[in-house]
Amino acid sequence: MKQSAPKRANSSPGEDIDFPLIELLFFAYRDFISDPDAILDSYGFGRAHHRVLHFVNRRPGLTVAELLDVLRITKQSLARVLKQLVDSGYVVQVQGPRDRRQRELYPTKKGQALATALALPQSRRIRAAIEEAGLEDRAALERFLRAMVNPELRVQLDQPSSGGVPSGEGDSDR
Repeated sequence: MKQSAPKRANSSPGEDIDFPLIELLFFAYRDFISDPDAILDSYGFGRAHHRVLHFVNRRPGLTVAELLDVLRITKQSLARVLKQLVDSGYVVQVQGPRDRRQRELYPTKKGQALATALALPQSRRIRAAIEEAGLEDRAALERFLRAMVNPELRVQLDQPSSGGVPSGEGDSDR
């Protein structure tokens, strides 16, 4: 007598849940963030600090409102993390040139150095994984990851760095 496959947890009849890929994504993410986590720990920072610093570094001049939209976190969560990064000298806030209520965010030289130190082991891990997997079509991997982002939020992937140096700011601390 043929034995039927056990029902998958939390799946409805006819629904195919790809548990192996889900688990691979969990494990890949765990290890992808492990190196930056160790670095951040030595600064007394966490993953929220990493995300803020990453986007401020990649998109200098990003406003607080834009950062909230990208990170999808509450104002309270961002305020605590941002205050620590500003007070520690990793990020500066500058009044917006068009709207004085707006605050633009820029990494300092110290912030750029930390953002680079956090990104370097991640970049090495990605490069090594692509090589080990024998992937020759990087564009296919990028398309896959882009497709994993909610369609209505993909516009955030295409936003270029607003670049530039905050007006009136010298390079002494940047």
